[in-house]
Amino acid sequence: QVQLVESGGGLVQAGGSLRLSCAASGRTFSSYAMAWFRQAPGKEREFVAAISWSSSSAYYADSAKGRFTISRDNAKNTVYLQMSNLNPEDTAVYYCAAGFVATMGGEYGYWGQGTQVTVSS
Repeated sequence: QVQLVESGGGLVQAGGSLRLSCAASGRTFSSYAMAWFRQAPGKEREFVAAISWSSSSAYYADSAKGRFTISRDNAKNTVYLQMSNLNPEDTAVYYCAAGFVATMGGEYGYWGQGTQVTVSS
């Protein structure tokens, strides 16, 4: 099975930047589409960004478009989420996920434990 471990979360002021990383174990990481989701307390989990296995396609939620960039390095078995122009509405636990197809829904077979991102005003 695939294991995913997020890191890079923390506290940042509004307008600042942060880069999240997700390290994956497993011999077939490059064959998976990868995605980032987030969940704030009392709120439903929501899609943030996704990327295909070859990095040829990337998709973003409207809230992330123009501010966040998803990328991956298959040689390092790692996917990244570069976040800029952060605002307090971005505060949430961020999860990475792996699946066979890049989608905006929750159709991913593997999930990480999450990393907390807190944006102060």
